[in-house]
Amino acid sequence: MIDGFAEPKGATPLDPDEIEGLRFRHVTTRAQLDQLEQANIEEGLLWLARRRKADILTEQFMKQLHRRLFGHVWRWAGTFRLTEKNIGVDPVQISIQLKMLLDDAAYWVEHQTFAPVEAALRFHHRLVWVHPFPNGNGRHARVAADTFLTERFGHAPIDWAGGHDLQRTSIRRNAYIAALRAADAGNYDPLLDFATASTPHRG
Repeated sequence: MIDGFAEPKGATPLDPDEIEGLRFRHVTTRAQLDQLEQANIEEGLLWLARRRKADILTEQFMKQLHRRLFGHVWRWAGTFRLTEKNIGVDPVQISIQLKMLLDDAAYWVEHQTFAPVEAALRFHHRLVWVHPFPNGNGRHARVAADTFLTERFGHAPIDWAGGHDLQRTSIRRNAYIAALRAADAGNYDPLLDFATASTPHRG
């Protein structure tokens, strides 16, 4: 059981049933969990780079991506959450809202509705807002948004961290959380400012 499990600001707390899905019984601290998850994410990113390219704007891909990023640590990785959280839609709405987002994103690409970085940020924000999985939604949504940006627009990925660790409380993380909350109210300017300050342009 995890004891020293202080969640960073804006993170989604795990309920006891979800914690039971941890594959490593020796883990007792947030630091140990972070280390395991980071190793899994690095493996997932290798898979992402090497996989045969296919349509990313599908529920199947979103689930597979989450499973690849977290499946060595959590048994429930890649499955939609069944419980209410401090953020996210009602669990029964997850599939519906995710489908709406994926269809919207395809439309944005086809009709050039937004500039590439803004499209990726809107995609990221909506995916976090839906919050499909028990945990790992922010990291999953950042990887998914970068994949959307690079594979659908041929654009460099967003520098989300800006030299910081977004999993730990910091000025950068606080700015990120504040920008997401502004986007919840329909104001995407802070999120655009957050991302474009350190994100390379197409080249």
